[in-house]
Amino acid sequence: MSLEDTISSTPAVESSGVLTVERRRPLDLSGSRNRAMSERIIGFFLFLCGALSILTTIGIIGVLIVETVEFFRRVSLWEYISSTTFKPNRDAAKGDWGMWPLVSATLSYAIIGLLLAVPVGICIAIYLSEYAPLRVRTVVKPILELLAGVPTIVYGFFALTFITPDILQRFDSQIGIFNVLGAGLTIGVLIIPLVASLSEDAMRAVPGSLREGAFALGATKFETSMRVILPAAISGVVASVILALGRAIGETMIVVIAGGAQTGGVPTDLTGSAQSMTSYIVNVLGGEASRSDTRYYSLFAIGFTLLIITLILNLISRAFIRRFREVYQ
Repeated sequence: MSLEDTISSTPAVESSGVLTVERRRPLDLSGSRNRAMSERIIGFFLFLCGALSILTTIGIIGVLIVETVEFFRRVSLWEYISSTTFKPNRDAAKGDWGMWPLVSATLSYAIIGLLLAVPVGICIAIYLSEYAPLRVRTVVKPILELLAGVPTIVYGFFALTFITPDILQRFDSQIGIFNVLGAGLTIGVLIIPLVASLSEDAMRAVPGSLREGAFALGATKFETSMRVILPAAISGVVASVILALGRAIGETMIVVIAGGAQTGGVPTDLTGSAQSMTSYIVNVLGGEASRSDTRYYSLFAIGFTLLIITLILNLISRAFIRRFREVYQ
């Protein structure tokens, strides 16, 4: 019996002492016309899925640009980028349209959040990567990532009903119920899982030979973690921090609920309220601004500014990863 017959044939059940052989149709791996057509259909469908995301992004940017241009027909671009006062008005000539109060308030919330999230998140990542037993890691990390899925409106009420009255006002009774510090700390709690999870993934990707080499030289586990593992994973850690910064800058509900909506000049008091870029958008949309209102078009200018800030952060993250990324064999 030839090899082809052996492959394409299988023995059947023995009947009346005679072993019968049932010949089956050989498996066709050459690729028929139907298979080629189905592959082209699948490829075209996957292409449409990818193109849909690109076209959606282009559409969003296009709408922002068109409406932002209309805003700058009413308001001077120089006033927008140079003025330190923001007092919107239905009439463009009667309002002050400087972006810096909103930008500085947004960055204040984000930086306070990072000051909490970065050290805590990196410490959690070091523990999960280098110290925690496998059983602990498999339980703690999913719980940590679950915190990132909690609706941000819950965090906002948490800041309003617990962090500010039960923690901050115990140290300073003059702190207002709506304040930058409480909202910023809550944003920090929100982005801790992001920093911790991504940093832990970067540290776990460091080859075990580096750990073994450090231990062979007499380093302790803490020295290995801080002087070998963390520097080797620095590109991934910094990328997680920048990603968390972008998440903090775009946060809305925590700022709306716990940060307040005081407008005017650049905020200088962290114990008072301040309006961020996202909270301004929410407040105007919830008001009575019509399409002919200058405040309506200011939403798109603020949104476009927020988009540019996020894009700059992504470019910085990519440049840093390319510059400091370690490739191991």
